[in-house]
Amino acid sequence: MIRGALTSLGLVAVLAGCETTTSSGGGTVTITQEMRQDYLGAVASVGCVLRDERQYGAVDFQAGLTREQTVAITTGYLKRGKAQRVDDGNSIRITTGPCAA
Repeated sequence: MIRGALTSLGLVAVLAGCETTTSSGGGTVTITQEMRQDYLGAVASVGCVLRDERQYGAVDFQAGLTREQTVAITTGYLKRGKAQRVDDGNSIRITTGPCAA
C-alpha cells in the first residue's frame, strides 16, 4: 500500500514538472522548471561562471534556492553538457539559456 502511494506521489511530481535529484549528501532535492529558470537568470547576473562563494551565494540569494538546490542544478547541467569546467577545473561556466554563447 505504501509503495503504491509513493509511486503515485512520484507520478504527481513528474506531472507537475518536478525533477527529484540525489544530492551529494545522499538525500533528495526537488527541482522545478521555475527554479531552473530563476537559477539561469541569477547565473547570468554573475557572468555565467561559478568560481567561488561569492557567485554561489549570489545565485542562491537571487534565485531563492538553497545551496543543495543550486549544486543539484549545476551538476545536472554539467551531466547534460549544458555547463563545463573552466580555469583550474573548480570553476563552472553555464552554457545554456541566457549564458549560451
